[in-house]
Amino acid sequence: MQSRGIATRGRILRVSLRLFAQKGFNNTGVAQICSASRLSKGAFYHHFESKQAVFLELMRDWLRGVNGQLENVMGKAGSVPQGLLSMASRMREVFQAADGRLEIFLEFWQQARRDRVVWKGLMAPYREYRDMLAQIVRKGVREGSFRSVDATAAGQALETLAVGTLLQSVLDPGGAQWDRVIRRSVRLLIDGLAARRQ
Repeated sequence: MQSRGIATRGRILRVSLRLFAQKGFNNTGVAQICSASRLSKGAFYHHFESKQAVFLELMRDWLRGVNGQLENVMGKAGSVPQGLLSMASRMREVFQAADGRLEIFLEFWQQARRDRVVWKGLMAPYREYRDMLAQIVRKGVREGSFRSVDATAAGQALETLAVGTLLQSVLDPGGAQWDRVIRRSVRLLIDGLAARRQ
């Protein structure tokens, strides 16, 4: 029975992502999600309290994947700078994994500005991501790769770089090779954080 519930939840998420991408978040209702999923509203509300909750789960899934990749890359890297550069080199994969969600993110961010509950749900995973990046910077300081810096501010700079590049890639997809842009930007940030050698 539990596996059936997991399958139903997965179907709601897949169908919702497709509908949000086709029609937009604001133009997709729970009734449309239920119809396309061939589920009753009762089944939908058993798994999710609203379409906002569905979206937040889609975003958390994507960010968990990004975090998993980052942790995997950092675990294999010889140093923090090598790990960050390796992760930056994988940004094309990150962008591809987000395909179909980025435009929805823009819509949802707009809604979050007007709805405090949605805003709180949206900010939680970003704060976790920022904290993880700050921990990576602290590790870089401990290993001697980075000079002593405010790790929270450096983590926020890394997060801002990632989110800003994603946003630019949505607004101007042909404006640059965004995976190259982020690699060069991460390199500049690493150079700025680098410990001064005696």
